[in-house]
Amino acid sequence: MSALWVVGDVHGAHDKLHALLMVAGLIDREGHWTGQEAHLIFLGDYLDRGPDGIGVIRLVQRLENEAERAGGQVTALVGNHEVMFLAASRFRRIDPTDRIGFYEYWAGNGGQHHDLERLEGTDITWLSARPAMARAGEWLLVHADSLFYLELGRTVDEINAKMRELLGSTEPGEWGALANAFVDRLNYARVQGEALASRLLQTVGGSRIVHGHTPVHLLLAENEQNIDAPTTAPIAYAGGRCLDMDSGMAYFSDAGFIARLGTDGVEEVVSVPDGLFELHGAF
Repeated sequence: MSALWVVGDVHGAHDKLHALLMVAGLIDREGHWTGQEAHLIFLGDYLDRGPDGIGVIRLVQRLENEAERAGGQVTALVGNHEVMFLAASRFRRIDPTDRIGFYEYWAGNGGQHHDLERLEGTDITWLSARPAMARAGEWLLVHADSLFYLELGRTVDEINAKMRELLGSTEPGEWGALANAFVDRLNYARVQGEALASRLLQTVGGSRIVHGHTPVHLLLAENEQNIDAPTTAPIAYAGGRCLDMDSGMAYFSDAGFIARLGTDGVEEVVSVPDGLFELHGAF
């Protein structure tokens, strides 16, 4: 089995992402694929909050193409911030005064106007085709610890087909409902969390869920392990059924990690390297 690497929420942290992928041996200093046959999966939320969401999106798009030519694979899921971003972009053309409120909702959740200004048609096409979930061995990968996925279908293919349909919708109500459903979080960290995770896994397949959406520091706080600094590794919880991969890149200057997953769990973690900004100068 080829190496499986997973990246949680990036939120516009282009330079951190570049550094992490380079340290992991997946790209070179110029940002080109060097991962050979590796499978790299992004869990969504490429933009908002951080300084260069469009740069992140275009890096991931390029790596998709380069990895395929090299015999590897890049899978990029949709996150709730892509839904908000696409809605703000789509409806501002027919709702310039934002009466529906999609632009205000997106901007209030960390939306960066310069990302919207740099958006091109190819970016919209790519974002609108993002799947909701993926399977890699026994890992089931989704963006969020939300419960709405089973409302979209009963298999990975059905859920992804419904997500594509929704991302192509012209109905404001459908976009609003999707954005609201996606916001839900922390379901697997609560009393019935393991049972809820098991229900999703038994329905669509896999034995463990990998998600982002909820930063690890918030998950730990939910479990009364209060911290005020970033953690440096994913967190397994819900009886081992779930793995949280949101490193909080946009929340702490020294936060950020990616992980290589194996059949028995997390095999390697790459954290934001010391001297990141000095390293950036050599890119």
